[in-house]
Amino acid sequence: MLLHLKACDGDLLLITEPTWHSIICTTVKRRVYALKRLQLQSANIEAKFYEEVHELERKYAGLYQPIFEKRRDIVAGAVEPTEEECEWQSDREEEDLEDLQKKAALEEKQADSAGADDPKGIPEFWLTIFKRVDMLEEMLQEHDEPILKHLQDITVKFSEPAQPMSFTLEFYFEPNSYFSNTVLTKVYKMKSEPDTADPFSFEGPEIIDCEGVSNKCFLFEYDEDLDFTLGTDFEIGHFFRERVIPKAVLYFTGEALEDDESDLDDEGEEEDEGDCDHTVSI
Repeated sequence: MLLHLKACDGDLLLITEPTWHSIICTTVKRRVYALKRLQLQSANIEAKFYEEVHELERKYAGLYQPIFEKRRDIVAGAVEPTEEECEWQSDREEEDLEDLQKKAALEEKQADSAGADDPKGIPEFWLTIFKRVDMLEEMLQEHDEPILKHLQDITVKFSEPAQPMSFTLEFYFEPNSYFSNTVLTKVYKMKSEPDTADPFSFEGPEIIDCEGVSNKCFLFEYDEDLDFTLGTDFEIGHFFRERVIPKAVLYFTGEALEDDESDLDDEGEEEDEGDCDHTVSI
């Protein structure tokens, strides 16, 4: 039977309705089963589609790599961008340009008077991103911050065509006193095929497991006190891959956060406009 929850004057009413099995004849039922077989074929084609998407991601990751390497070098202070590379001005930034120039001149004067050197690269670039993103900031503990100050880059690598589908996050640290490895990795194993027990639930690749080097940072260890479940780990891994790594500078400045909030607002409006009928099949 089907149980429908319907809203009526602020109250939820439970309405029982017969399933489709009991309201159609055997001949029509056979045709519905034929449609289900077609639906299964469609799910298998969709799985193949996502496999090819994964291959495209792997291909284009190679094209992005030189850009991300240049970003890493600038953040770490390994290279200094040229004047031409530093030219940037948007409409909103133009309004504040004069104030920024005055502020920069004042800071430069203060630094000169104090005999201070220019900072190397962009200090605490990744730590700032962690603090800005709510999902990551909630997981940060006091002992994580000094560790993440040494984080210089985060990259993503996709599995080769002959390998099981997965992606690997690589966290690059400068030498530090917290751990000896300068590169820490997390491998997220994925499944991109319909489940034989429930093939119609397939909605694309899903992360089914992950492996990583355990250390003192919340990203690489499980702590029951942090309520750091495997599901949370998967969500964070996907967020790094899809958003933070491609748009790191925009999360550093906060501009990407505005876009994320707009997306959430749009999703919320769609849910409000949707039907409130929730069906449970038993």
